Amino acid sequence: MTEFVRTRLRALALWGAALACSAAGAAPGAVDAAGVQPVPAAAAPTAAPSGMASRVLACTACHGKEGRATPEGYFPRIAGKPAGYLANQLLNFRDGRRSYPQMAYLLEHLSDDYLREMAAHFAALDVPYPPAPVPQGTPAQRAQGQALVQQGDAARKIPACVQCHGAALTGVAPSIPGLLGLPRDYLNSQLGAWKTGQRKAHAPDCMADVARQLTPEDVSAVSAWLAAQPVPGHGKPASSLPAAMPARCGGVAEGGRP
Repeated sequence: MTEFVRTRLRALALWGAALACSAAGAAPGAVDAAGVQPVPAAAAPTAAPSGMASRVLACTACHGKEGRATPEGYFPRIAGKPAGYLANQLLNFRDGRRSYPQMAYLLEHLSDDYLREMAAHFAALDVPYPPAPVPQGTPAQRAQGQALVQQGDAARKIPACVQCHGAALTGVAPSIPGLLGLPRDYLNSQLGAWKTGQRKAHAPDCMADVARQLTPEDVSAVSAWLAAQPVPGHGKPASSLPAAMPARCGGVAEGGRP
């Protein structure tokens, strides 16, 4: 474990205790008979309450100032991501669908509404992205990644990333994340987590289905191309998709619309 990660984990432990105290008495909301706790897009508040900046210090300890991410590649940017997506991920960490003990520890006592407030806070932030990093991988590898991102592979039933994440790859409000402005290491780790079942979503888990079709070479190519792209338009998510998504995805309405 690097000293960078140790430092971040120490910060998490300290702020996690403060965060838990600030939400004392908050308990997770009820789940249905299947144990599923979906996040209605309409439930995400449009504005975060006053004092939220101090409540999310545990988040910025790892995700960087204002949730902009850090250059080391361990943690993703969360500023400006769709509120519904952020809320879903917080619930997934709290309820065990995503596996990262430090996040689960921070969130285990926080209610659905509290997590939605945190999601709304970061979703409302409009802070600039850094310039795209120096491309990694070979030109041929990046070309393979671009083809999968923009065209998919029908023969292997792999949809193009743009069919769900938007033509600009900046996501779709309220629940589909952008894929640009993320470190290559993070992209690799998340696609690997989908493939191995360490990361899950509400059923039907469309990303797990897609990731299982990708070879290690595909994953490396896709991450190399995505990580090298500049982020257009401040990374703002699109309001809708031009056509229905190629598959149903849990937590996302048909067509990417609420």
